Amino acid sequence: MSAYERGVRPALFRIGGGDAEAAHERTLRLLAVLARRPRVLAGLRRLWQVAAPVTVFGIEFPNPVGLAAGLDKDGVALAAWPALGFGFVEVGTVTWHPQSGNDKPRLFREPDREALVNRMGFNNRGARALAERLAGTPRTGPLGISLGKSRITPLESAVEDYVASFTVLQPHGDYFVVNVSSPNTPGLRRLQDRAHLDELLAALRTPGKPILVKIAPDLTDGALSDVLAVCTERGAAGIVATNTTATPRGGLSGRPLAERAHEVVALVAKESPLPVIGVGGITRPDDALRLFDAGASLVQLYTGFVYHGPGLVRAIARARR
Repeated sequence: MSAYERGVRPALFRIGGGDAEAAHERTLRLLAVLARRPRVLAGLRRLWQVAAPVTVFGIEFPNPVGLAAGLDKDGVALAAWPALGFGFVEVGTVTWHPQSGNDKPRLFREPDREALVNRMGFNNRGARALAERLAGTPRTGPLGISLGKSRITPLESAVEDYVASFTVLQPHGDYFVVNVSSPNTPGLRRLQDRAHLDELLAALRTPGKPILVKIAPDLTDGALSDVLAVCTERGAAGIVATNTTATPRGGLSGRPLAERAHEVVALVAKESPLPVIGVGGITRPDDALRLFDAGASLVQLYTGFVYHGPGLVRAIARARR
């Protein structure tokens, strides 16, 4: 058991009487402070960073292990994540309109399963606020930006909503992810339907910035084939597989998702030439290696990082050197 698992994780899990979102917010505040301390960051980099460079969709990544969207939605601690070993960071999911998200409590731990359940609902300060923050933040590595639909925007206006966010954020991201698969925004997953997705990708297509699509693990094989066909036809640069899986309580992530994430990554790799970012169920280095073996070019962590800390990031990156 690592020092993080023995000491840091138990302390974090006690914050707010076990309130998972309170611990998340306090951790982000601490990392935001560390991000402004170059000497501390330098020490962390010496401890955790692993060089295992890989080039995917035209971007060189220092290593193939990224921070998944959702942990630092508003980009408040960008310099801290590479110092903890991540080869790239994905901020968001961000929406055009600022929104507070769903009612609390909305983030729950299931330690026995190394899982999280969230029904956050894209709480974020909005695309314009994120653009202002990124404009004033020095770059520390490859940056992805996950885009979602504002809750108040009707489905028939979704394209305009995504395009508005993309327009203000385009100068600041190295790649962009179209999130049409969160289970926590009513109606959002309908945007994975062929006609909706085709219209959306046609509107976002632009030279120079890779556009990826994040898909749900709950798609049927037929629906997934339709998504891949649209992505190929519209020039998408890759697929993020997968989002959380829908449950009555919210989106489930962590170890219970490992097998389905592996199946989806393998199916995408078999049916499409598009690069895949594998995410879901990575709580051990072997989980990540299985996704790489199934066809993933990169992987991302969220829940696994919560339970196992930067040691997991380092171990995966070392395994890919």
